[in-house]
Amino acid sequence: MKVYFDNQVRELFVKAQKIINGLLKASYEDERYNINIPEDFKQEFFGIIDKVNLSLMEDKENFYGYFLFQMSREIRFDISSPTAVNFKGAKYVIYFNPVIFLTLNIKQMESTIKHEILHILSMHLMRAKEFKGRYSTLAINMSMDIVVNKYLDYLPPYATTLEWVNLIYSLKLLPYEPFEYYVEKLQTAIDLLEEDEDAAENDSNKDEKIQTDYNPEKTHAIWEDSNDIDEKTLKEFTEKFISNAQKGDLPTYLESIISALKNSNGELPWNLYLNKLMGTIESNKKKTITRRNRRQPERLDLMGQLRSHKAKIAVALDISGSISDEEFIQAIKEVLNIVKNYNHEITIIECDDEIRRVYKVKSIKDIKDRINTRGGTKFTPVFKYTNNNKFNLLVFFTDGKGEDDLLTIPRGYKILWVISGRGDKLSLKEPYGSVKKLSNIEIKVDNIDMSDVVRDGFSMNNQEKILL
Repeated sequence: MKVYFDNQVRELFVKAQKIINGLLKASYEDERYNINIPEDFKQEFFGIIDKVNLSLMEDKENFYGYFLFQMSREIRFDISSPTAVNFKGAKYVIYFNPVIFLTLNIKQMESTIKHEILHILSMHLMRAKEFKGRYSTLAINMSMDIVVNKYLDYLPPYATTLEWVNLIYSLKLLPYEPFEYYVEKLQTAIDLLEEDEDAAENDSNKDEKIQTDYNPEKTHAIWEDSNDIDEKTLKEFTEKFISNAQKGDLPTYLESIISALKNSNGELPWNLYLNKLMGTIESNKKKTITRRNRRQPERLDLMGQLRSHKAKIAVALDISGSISDEEFIQAIKEVLNIVKNYNHEITIIECDDEIRRVYKVKSIKDIKDRINTRGGTKFTPVFKYTNNNKFNLLVFFTDGKGEDDLLTIPRGYKILWVISGRGDKLSLKEPYGSVKKLSNIEIKVDNIDMSDVVRDGFSMNNQEKILL
């Protein structure tokens, strides 16, 4: 049976090569590549896919087989990977490039299909949009592939794995880390290796009608062709696919991924949102001796340049008694961790109905004990201060109870409101920024009234990782 399957694959691969040889000589009338693929080839090829699908359904991880069964299938010679996916017409569509796919054995074929389904379950088709423009396409694609490939065996030899990335870029990236961790580390490494940034960007924009080799920079380009759909609706469609694919017990890692998808509310937690904001802060260039000057590479006396972010960040803390020391210490740890890869300056502003103290911090050791006040809360004094001191970003920790309207309108910087675990919502009619909720943690109290203790709280450090 295996020999017969292998012979079928080899014969079909020869036919695929003949098709693309003809296509390479043809002329195309439009940008959508009006490629005429013979019907007999389609039937034979999808016959191979049916056998792979049957093998997946008979596997102990049969979830993938039943998920694939619901997907539409198409052949495209213009994708630079064996398989690719997007969302079209209320369905997920899986695409195959026969000239790349048919070089794999059946186990590798199964893994490439699992790879695409894991991207879907991890909501990568949406998450990639959030990072576009802040990081290179190559860094985003490789980071997402590292995340999903860690669950797979029998990968193609060219697959982007953690081990391969560590070797190629001389890194020591850790396994089972979130997407954000990988994309930041990889972007730095890519910047260091780039000899000509403009040329690299131009190369990445080249559009080829026929792809015969794997290219990690273009593997997810087809995601751009997905129907324009909001994240909530896409999540609902995905959950329907998942429900129809569950025919028995799931492996632990799949249960975890699916649980994260179902429990997400479509919004980034405050700390991931802050990480996203950091990428939009005004940037400049920093000099480096590890890279030649791009305009005059023969001049060894001239330094090259790398992207560098400079951020002047204000962290306002409502000290009126609504936020506990534990909550704020945990939160400022998160802030420091997020901005550590940027050139930054953090200023702490303690306030209630007026500003009580302002000081700068570089590490958690610089955080001072809070002034013991129990006044009311007003937001306006903080905005007067930040308006006059040219900040790039203000992160305001509060229970949300203050004025209905600001007397000073913020200008020239971004704003992130973080409502404390015991707060409800922001009192302002116009927040002038994004409002996020701080995760609950157990709070120490000075009296014996235990009704104030959040019994089911958890530390932000123990939040389940967002699979990106």
